[in-house]
Amino acid sequence: MSTIQNLAQAEAALAAFAPEIPAASQYTLEAMTHLMEYLGNPQNQLKIVHIAGTSGKTSTCYFVASLLEEAGFSVGFSVSPHIDSVSERAQVRGVPFTESDYCQELSDFLKLVKRSNIQVSYFEVLVAFAYWLFAKLKLDYVVMEVGLGGLLDATNVVSRQDKIDAITDIGFDHTNILGNTIAQITAQKAGIIQEANMVFVQEQAKEVIAVIMSQCEIKNATLRVIEAPSVDEETEGVALFRQRNWHLARKVVHYILMRENHPDLTTTKLQHAAAVYIPGRMEAVTYKNTTVVLDGSHNPQKLTALVDSMRYVYKDKTIALLVSFGGNKQETVEESLKILHRLSDSIIVTSFSTGFGALRPAINVSTLAQYCKTAGFSDITILEEPREAFIQLCATPSDIKLVTGSFYLLNHIRPLIFQKNT
Repeated sequence: MSTIQNLAQAEAALAAFAPEIPAASQYTLEAMTHLMEYLGNPQNQLKIVHIAGTSGKTSTCYFVASLLEEAGFSVGFSVSPHIDSVSERAQVRGVPFTESDYCQELSDFLKLVKRSNIQVSYFEVLVAFAYWLFAKLKLDYVVMEVGLGGLLDATNVVSRQDKIDAITDIGFDHTNILGNTIAQITAQKAGIIQEANMVFVQEQAKEVIAVIMSQCEIKNATLRVIEAPSVDEETEGVALFRQRNWHLARKVVHYILMRENHPDLTTTKLQHAAAVYIPGRMEAVTYKNTTVVLDGSHNPQKLTALVDSMRYVYKDKTIALLVSFGGNKQETVEESLKILHRLSDSIIVTSFSTGFGALRPAINVSTLAQYCKTAGFSDITILEEPREAFIQLCATPSDIKLVTGSFYLLNHIRPLIFQKNT
């Protein structure tokens, strides 16, 4: 295998691992476990903060990593999906590797994978690579975001008893894989809890807490249910929809600092951590003298939080919408659109493509437009090409332009904004 020279070649090499989407019964950790054993189980050389949940995982990951960095620890950080570059899935100190360094390390790693003769998926390769790379760098802490569920997620291969688990708000998503009830979904999320772990969970429905508590009892884990305070000076400057996640992250890191006999963070350091930049999550940018908000919210729970925050931040502003949803969101898209309808009566629908062809297609624009009509929108514009749709969005007289519904749509829109800004 030749050395990968650039990120385009990296994406091409990784795309070879993209399988057809498996059925729920086909999800298993067998291949991932074998690969990690072949690599010498690098994940067990690391102190891990493992974060699962339906909504808020990514911002909680960013906050935990930022807080630990402010405390002086060297921190590895892996989130999914990536927004602009696959290199975002293995960050150190909040920054992806340079293109040349990432490509060299990935080349070395993929040679090991090929030599192992173990058949793994795209996501499994990226998770294994992150663990392998972070162990190679001998980092103090690693923050890992669960990709899907928890129990059978590729990140769930750490057996260290000092692993810390954090579980954010749980709701309905990926029901074809995780189950049709909150209890079933919670059981999958709680699957990250291993023997003697310390577990932090946001206070939420009793049904959710009961399932997590049961798993903690089985695994002899310690549970701390975090009730967000009604007033918290630390959340000043933190967006409304992130405040619960900030408070959860703060409790996790406070525990770590106590465990490490490390002094608590000063107000200044807390403020620096709270101000961490989180791409694709209510990310506001100025483009052609107007504010564009980019957000990958793709289910009713996430969109409810987004809409509440948009109405809180942009109280007296008019908002224009550009949306597209993945085909796997067909069951919830009408509910999602009804939530977005609270922001505007007008909407532009578009499509997107991904690097994996038809594996993750967008909902057909005509079908999506029909869902919009059912959801109550009276002004619906159909533009299948994302670039044309974004141009139309920017031409609207609305004060704020919101692009949402899928991270894959953001993959098309962000380059249009940031290339123009450079």
